[in-house]
Amino acid sequence: MAGGVVIVAGFGFRATAEMASFEDGWARAAPDGAVDLMATAADKAGHPGLTALAARLGLRIVGLGPEALAAQRVVTVSEASVRARGTGSVAEAAALAAAGPGGRLLGPRVVSSDGRVTCALAEGAAP
Repeated sequence: MAGGVVIVAGFGFRATAEMASFEDGWARAAPDGAVDLMATAADKAGHPGLTALAARLGLRIVGLGPEALAAQRVVTVSEASVRARGTGSVAEAAALAAAGPGGRLLGPRVVSSDGRVTCALAEGAAP
């Protein structure tokens, strides 16, 4: 990862999301599993479903503050997310923020089949 490209999976989710929701969102966004890091809002980084997926995949979770999320230019605009989080997509904003300066989305967020989890991928320069 050092000196190359880092791929970040950003997650947005409802409190009612279960492990299966995270697995489904992950599978839809990253079917080849080529991800180096997971990211979400700081106050949600300890959600049991997300931490279980991270442990299974051997990935670290980065929690990001509201300022970092709101500063990102996202593709998707959910009015509910704007009201609650100051960004149109927590998944896209988290992926971009964790990817660092110059990070870019690899596509818009995807939604799990139960509608409880969104996941977006971004790439950036590895530290």
